[in-house]
Amino acid sequence: MPFALTKPALIGVLHLLPLPGAPRWGGSMQAILDRATADAQAYVEGGADGLMIENFGDVPFTSKRVPAETVAAMSAVGLYLREVAGLVLPIGYNVLRNDPLSGLGLAASTGGSFIRVNVHSGAMVTDQGVIEGRAYETVRQRERLCPGVAIWADVHVKHAQPLGGGGLEAAAEDTLERGLADGLIVSGRATGDPVAVEDLRAVRGVSPGATVLVGSGATEESALDLLAFADGLIVGSSVKEGGRLERPVDPGRVRALRKAMDSTDS
Repeated sequence: MPFALTKPALIGVLHLLPLPGAPRWGGSMQAILDRATADAQAYVEGGADGLMIENFGDVPFTSKRVPAETVAAMSAVGLYLREVAGLVLPIGYNVLRNDPLSGLGLAASTGGSFIRVNVHSGAMVTDQGVIEGRAYETVRQRERLCPGVAIWADVHVKHAQPLGGGGLEAAAEDTLERGLADGLIVSGRATGDPVAVEDLRAVRGVSPGATVLVGSGATEESALDLLAFADGLIVGSSVKEGGRLERPVDPGRVRALRKAMDSTDS
């Protein structure tokens, strides 16, 4: 069985500094490891339930497979967090822009629990061009390499528009029933943008038994409204120091969000 969440789940995103080969690569792998470890520890201190590793600093992204050096660097981060920093939270991968096969390879080789797939079913027009979902390949690769790794797939992912103008509900149904995703992610328009509650409600309405996650813009103030329709929050920008994307994770902000989430049980 694929990895399942404890609800309501708080998944903290590790926005990695630019990796080797990226235009903004700073030349130090240790600097990347140190920043990822500090952010991960801040999430743990604040009460997160899992961590998602992203090659966020590698702009511009490719619509195809990422190069070997990117996979090697992300693997080094995952193993460092486990073997050196001693973190025991579930770890997942989002290989940007849309490389779930590398994500599965990373999960299989580092003990990962889940991957995020930006375009799993259908096709999206993005700043990398048209990206087509390849659920066929992804699901079969998962069964071959790591059957216990969950596939969390975006529905109408941020920074993109659906090719052909298909509706959100239809996309959610296809991603879940025909793409065999284990969870659905609903995001705002761009990184850090809030999710429209009506979009969450619509996705929940057509997938009442599915795992539904908020993929952007969740805050301490919005947590209660979002968790009325979602099983968890994937957070990054809002829990950085001063709410600024480029800053380190602030454990106090994570703790405040965790407290707001836990108040939904009372």
